[in-house]
Amino acid sequence: MSASDLFRTPILMDLASKLNLEPHLGNLGVIPIRAAGSQPSLFFLPTGLGDCSYAVKLISEMDIDCPVYAVPWPDFNELCPPTLEEMASQAGGVFMDIQPSGPYRLARYSSGGILAYAIAQHLLRLGETVSCVALIDVAVPVNGSTMSPKIVNHLVLERLESLEDERFGELERFAEKSSISQLLEKAQQIGALPSNRDLRDDAVMYRKVARFHAALQGYEHQSLPVAIHQFYATEICRPRGARAKSSIGPEVTSPFRGWDRVLSSASIHTVPVPGDHLTIMSIPENCKCLALSLSIALSNSEKNGKRDTGWEL
Repeated sequence: MSASDLFRTPILMDLASKLNLEPHLGNLGVIPIRAAGSQPSLFFLPTGLGDCSYAVKLISEMDIDCPVYAVPWPDFNELCPPTLEEMASQAGGVFMDIQPSGPYRLARYSSGGILAYAIAQHLLRLGETVSCVALIDVAVPVNGSTMSPKIVNHLVLERLESLEDERFGELERFAEKSSISQLLEKAQQIGALPSNRDLRDDAVMYRKVARFHAALQGYEHQSLPVAIHQFYATEICRPRGARAKSSIGPEVTSPFRGWDRVLSSASIHTVPVPGDHLTIMSIPENCKCLALSLSIALSNSEKNGKRDTGWEL
């Protein structure tokens, strides 16, 4: 069995294979992106699509002196999917296996950032110190909002927005009446996905995505005695097709991204990053700017952490 076979998700298997990364010996699903350093570890968590590859891009541009780990989603029980709090508890246990005590530093991009906040809540309840919660363009859902039954189909479409209008429109119309497996097959038929791609892995991944977003829907944000860093995209990313007609709410346009409904404004350090939600990562110049800003935030958290005694809930 190769090292990449030990990873739990198709995205992590692909990432490990491309970068020749070995799994952490104690936690076979964890990727150690950087193995050593003099400062506390930095833990990156996957996006709402279960993807940790963005962390590798950032670390290559960051000026930090610490071990760095990419921590995957936990295994999903098919019959009884975990709540976000249960996922946070499992991830927190992984953190503590690698680094037995705080201060803990964690970062996450996109909708997956809400899990980072839930993990911070779990660690604080255990009496641990959380010195840095870095959220990369993470919006808080509007209170009372409901998850679209086709949310996962829409996420598939987001990954295919580079298609020309005719093929994208065909997929968008098909997505409204199809299952995720049918949509993936359709995308492959029209050439939007490689013909030799094994769609079974994608279907498994998107089923996990659906469960994760359902867990997000059931999570109630509580105000924590912790400061967060919100690295927000300065441009609005407008989806294509029918979804572009939906209104853009304040949780997308405000630098706070809705976190001022959860925490005091003084507890939210907003840092602008050039680009939109996608291009802050995909355009090298924007990614370098984000990496520099994140490096500064981590350096400051290390200085402040030496003065802190930790929070208690």
